[in-house]
Amino acid sequence: MLINCVAYQDGKKLSDIPVVDISEFIILPKGFVWVALKDAEPEELAEMQYEFGLHELAVEDARVGHQRPKIEEYGDSLFAVIHSVELIDHVMHIGEIDVFVGETYVLSNRNNYDQGFAEVRARCERETQHLKQGPAFILYALMDAIVDRYFPVVDALEAELWQIEEQIFASPAHRSTLEQLYQLKRKVVLFKHAVAPLMEAVGKLDGGRVPHIVANTTEYFRDVHDHLHRINTAIDSIRDTISTAIQVNLSMISLDDNSVNKRLAAWAAIFAAATGMVGVWGMNFEHMPELKWKFGYPLALSSVFVTCTYLHYRFRKSGWL
Repeated sequence: MLINCVAYQDGKKLSDIPVVDISEFIILPKGFVWVALKDAEPEELAEMQYEFGLHELAVEDARVGHQRPKIEEYGDSLFAVIHSVELIDHVMHIGEIDVFVGETYVLSNRNNYDQGFAEVRARCERETQHLKQGPAFILYALMDAIVDRYFPVVDALEAELWQIEEQIFASPAHRSTLEQLYQLKRKVVLFKHAVAPLMEAVGKLDGGRVPHIVANTTEYFRDVHDHLHRINTAIDSIRDTISTAIQVNLSMISLDDNSVNKRLAAWAAIFAAATGMVGVWGMNFEHMPELKWKFGYPLALSSVFVTCTYLHYRFRKSGWL
């Protein structure tokens, strides 16, 4: 679906134009066209390929989708794949934004991602001095907006981890807490898959052999790389903390199990002593003087009671009961 198709020249917006007129504006001096698509159909991508001369391999990647975050160079053009990350009702949603960048065009297509980039377009149109740098600055602006939207996700994951950590010590360890930790770890891994490859790709735009099309905007991509590095570090920290929390939770479960086993063993010892004493007097041999003694029964009960009471006291003192 076509969202916008706008022509620019020398950093200023000319007008919204129909797709069929693109060829008339990309030949203007210092002119370029910015097209935004959402969940583009193969026919729309084919039309854009014809208008802009997009490389067939890049178009195929955009058509198939589910690509790893990357930035690829095709002659004088770039093809970038960026993953969007959203937490909605504690469920992580991963979208994909494909961006084609050439000397005279920018084409963005977002898949499975409802949040638009109207504020990015507005920002670029306000900053005319930056927009004069052409499509490379728009690529930066789109990338910067997506990366900035990662930070609330980091905060949400840290808050969720904090709540789960409180549950570990606030109540007896439960299997549900362990399940929550594993679910959180899965979210972090998905997030890591979106950030780490993109950080590696963006790093190639501000160091080494920089593609010609972004040669004048390397400092902007360095800023994006710094943000991605901070986010990646935070993700690693969260992941390490989750691993520690899982071990602590398992240790707490083991301690609870040991506590239960101690109680059972203590009560078993108490009843074993009582059972042993009663068993001796219950043998009913003929020559057992206690059986015919007047005080034998109360003395036997007293002995059992005193012994069990003493054992109970000792076990409580040692922390087993």
